[in-house]
Amino acid sequence: MATAAALGGLEIRAGEDGNIRLTGRFPFNAVAVLAPGRSEIFAPGSLEPRSNVFLLSQHRFETPLASTGAGTLDLRSDGEGLHFEARISPEVAETSHAKDALALIRSGLVAGLSPGFKIVNGGERVERRDGGLLRTVTRAELHELSVVTRPAFAEASVEARGRPWAPTAPTNATYRWR
Repeated sequence: MATAAALGGLEIRAGEDGNIRLTGRFPFNAVAVLAPGRSEIFAPGSLEPRSNVFLLSQHRFETPLASTGAGTLDLRSDGEGLHFEARISPEVAETSHAKDALALIRSGLVAGLSPGFKIVNGGERVERRDGGLLRTVTRAELHELSVVTRPAFAEASVEARGRPWAPTAPTNATYRWR
């Protein structure tokens, strides 16, 4: 599974039902430089959610915050990007990994969003551009979204309304393609 990331604003909001709401967006049509001479862009609608997509901290499956399967993560795609809203229950918010993730988001140390995905057969186009390679992802299975420290895509963001929250950056897996 590969990852890509974006930086932006994460929003944390305390809900009247006791849940903490996190919102964010991963952009389409934004170019990220993954390494010298290697860039990547996601076409609109390119991220197709699997049956159970997780919201994680730093791409670690042992640190789940929400999931579509649990009914605590909603995803919506439009021409601009993949948007999410997560509802973190009080029970999850009390776990050490959620406390850590929320504290880092509130402090502004974690401010990016990064998807974990697998390219579908024929779901990418690679071309030479400006002396390097540009990969356009046209179709990929979305397995997870992660709040990260340093995202590849500056426009990717997470918000925690009521309390500042920011997404995190991509892991070394981002640099493996290609």
